Order: sequence, then C-alpha cells, then structure tokens
Amino acid sequence: MAKEGHPKGLYLLFVTEMAERFSYYGMRAVFTLYMVAALFTMESASEIYGYYTGLVYLTPLLGGYIADRYWGNRRSIIVGGMLMAFGQFLMFLSASFVQPAIKEAEGMIDPTVNNQLAIICMMGGLFFLILGNGFFKPNISTMVGSLYRPDDQRKDSAFTIFYMGINVGATLGPLTCGIFEGDYLNPMRFKWAFLCACIAMLASTLIFYLLKNKYLMDYEGNAIGTKPKLQEKTERQQLTRKEKQHIVVIFIIAAFVIFFWAAYEQAGVSLTYFADQQTDRHIFGWEMPTSYFQSFPAIFVVLLAPFMNLVWEVLRRFGHEPSSVMKQAIGLAFLSIGYMLIAFGVKDLGPNVKVSMLWLTGLYFIHTLGELSLSPIGLSLVSKLSPKHLASLMMGIWFMSTAVSNMLAGQLATLYPDGSSKSLFGIIEIASLHDFFMMFVVLSGVAAIALACISPLLNRMMRE
Repeated sequence: MAKEGHPKGLYLLFVTEMAERFSYYGMRAVFTLYMVAALFTMESASEIYGYYTGLVYLTPLLGGYIADRYWGNRRSIIVGGMLMAFGQFLMFLSASFVQPAIKEAEGMIDPTVNNQLAIICMMGGLFFLILGNGFFKPNISTMVGSLYRPDDQRKDSAFTIFYMGINVGATLGPLTCGIFEGDYLNPMRFKWAFLCACIAMLASTLIFYLLKNKYLMDYEGNAIGTKPKLQEKTERQQLTRKEKQHIVVIFIIAAFVIFFWAAYEQAGVSLTYFADQQTDRHIFGWEMPTSYFQSFPAIFVVLLAPFMNLVWEVLRRFGHEPSSVMKQAIGLAFLSIGYMLIAFGVKDLGPNVKVSMLWLTGLYFIHTLGELSLSPIGLSLVSKLSPKHLASLMMGIWFMSTAVSNMLAGQLATLYPDGSSKSLFGIIEIASLHDFFMMFVVLSGVAAIALACISPLLNRMMRE
C-alpha cells in the first residue's frame, strides 16, 4: 500500500526548482527587451533568444547521460546550479557595461557606440547558463520519480505539485525582475534584474546542498541521486521489447510536443513585442511593465492546477478520463484556440493602434489550460515509461524536444510583422498580426488532430 501524503524530499525538490525557475524566468522576462534596448535589432534578438532557449533544453541530454553514467543526480544538480549562477553574474556584468545606443528619432542602433564588452559578457553568460541547465534540469525532474515505487499512484500528483513549484518561481521571477526593466535610454538598469536572477540561483543550489542528505530518500529509506555504482553501470546493456516500445512512445510524443512549445514559447519573443508595442498596459493610470505579462501563465497555472486535477478526478470516477496521450492532444487544441482568440482581436488592427490587455490575458489563460493538460502529464509519463537505468537520459531526450521547439520559436518569431511582407517556407504570406497568429492556429491545430488520431496505437504500445 502507498503511504498517505508525500515524502519530504518532494518539497525540498519543490523549493529548489522554484528558486531555479525564479532565476530562469526572471532573466527570460527581460532578456529580449535588454537586447533590443541597446544591442541588437528585433529580428536578431529573436534569433538569439531562440538559440539560447533551444540550447538550454538541448544540453540536458548530455547532463542526463553524465548523471546516469558517472556523477549521479546530486552532484550534477550542484555543478549545474553553480554554473548557472555564474552565468547570471556575467549577464549582470553585461548590463553594467552597456551604453545607450539607440537613436531616439530614428529608432536605429548608433554605430558609434561600442558595446562589444557588454555583448561578450552576455554571450559568456548565455554559455554558462546553457551548460549549467544541462546538468540541473533533467536530474531534478528525475529525482521526483525516484522518491516513489514504480507503481505508486501518487506519482502523477507528485509531478503536479512539483510543477506548481516551477510556476510559483516562474510567477515571482518576472514580477521581481520586471521592477528593474530598463529601456533604450537607460539599458544599464537591467543589471539589477540579472543580479536578482543570480541571487535566486545561488539560493537554489545552497538549499539543495544543505538538505539533500536529510530528505532525498527512496521508499525504502535509501539515498537517491548518488553516484552510480560500477555494477549498476554494467549489469544492464540490453533493453527488453517492452522497454523499447516505451522509448518509441516517448520519442513520438516528444515530436508532437515540439509544436506545442514552439507556439507557447512566443511568450518570450513575439508576444513580448506585442505586449510592448501594441497592448495598452495602463491600469488606473499606472503603466504595467511589459515583462509582467510573462508571469501571467505561471499565475494561471497556480490558480488552475487544482481545478484541472479536479476535472481529471471527476472524469476518472465516471470512467471517462482521457489517456495521457489524449491529454497531450487536448493541450495542443487549447493552444490553437488561444491563438484563434488573439487573431480575432487583432484583425484589421493598424500598426500604431493598441488593444486592450484582455486579449493577451485571455490567450495566456487558454494556453495555461493547454499547458496543464500537456506538460506535467508529459513529465510523469516519461518517468513511468523510462527504463530505470536510463531515467535521466530519457528525461534529457524529453527536454530535447523542447530545445528544438525553442529554436523553432525564435525562427518563427522573425516573421513578426514589421511593415514588410514575410513568408513561411515561401508559401504562406505573413503581412499582418492576424496572419502571424493564424499561423500558430494552424500548426498547433493540425498537430492536435494528428496526435488524437494515433493515440489508440500509442496507448496500446504502452500497455503491452
């Protein structure tokens, strides 16, 4: 019988991940705004953002392999945390050296201003953030599953709680770092946002280091996440037929998840530009910082997660709960609906006209329903299907799909309308905001239908 409640180790991982996500999302909330304020054009900033967020989720493949083979989860998390803290410090230095470089009248970068040192520090910071995240991200997610027996029914609930920690951090990060949002007249102000992110990352690593030996135990009281023993590394080389089928399922679902995150991650790029340029952010005379919008999805996750859990529970009692695969398809469908809403809101919108923030708020609300249907369920699914000796590596492969998504998100964001007509694959013309948002309606909608159609096959493969 499974014990009531959850092990204390879950809440240590909750707090550790919460602080790390504060750091990541706090930095991400102001990152493109910082680049556009003094260093790059909007199109170049979108590409850099896409490569950065993509590589952040690609390196977990390496980090997961090293943890499974050599270091173990604990050491990997500590090394990753310290590397990321150093990366955030370099971002702080970058903004400390930056000088205003935008000609106010022309809106163009002044070539006489030399910000090379700021760019070098920024690129160095991104390198260490990418490398550190590779060691941190897959291993902390893997440890959640290691706290429980393989057949423990509390595992889905545990990942939902863990996901709440992610989103509490993702809420507080933009709200705190957004206070220090600068602009083209004062880009140096961004440094305090990056310093906040650095402090949060140090706190995350310190909390984990001090409490790991006390709370991180499995269901039998054995320490989890320690360095793999030689026997564990060599006793199993061949995968069973069942394990191979489960890995195939993970790869197929990961491929569909690419479409979700490529559209969802516009929050840090094109949707940030839209919030900054064409959204009325005034509330009773106060103008809300642009970066605050990036806390909206996380706030909605915290508010809606109990509701979604209740919905699944009610459907389960009546025998109508969707399968894990079908929940992924539902998530994609919600994403398409969200973009359909804002595409309607901006139809025939002029270039200098601003719309109510309710349109963007509504999009984030609907997207959150999609996120809750897809993301925590996906983490739990990978934990259940992965062979035990490859758990961190498979989590890294899962995050690899997010890496591809973020790179694609950056490329798609370059199609954001700037007065000139652009095209997707040389086929679809993007001449307005309506066209731009409808592109995501189609991409995510088609992916949702396709995944729903093959869900019976994937369910059968998981059961066999």
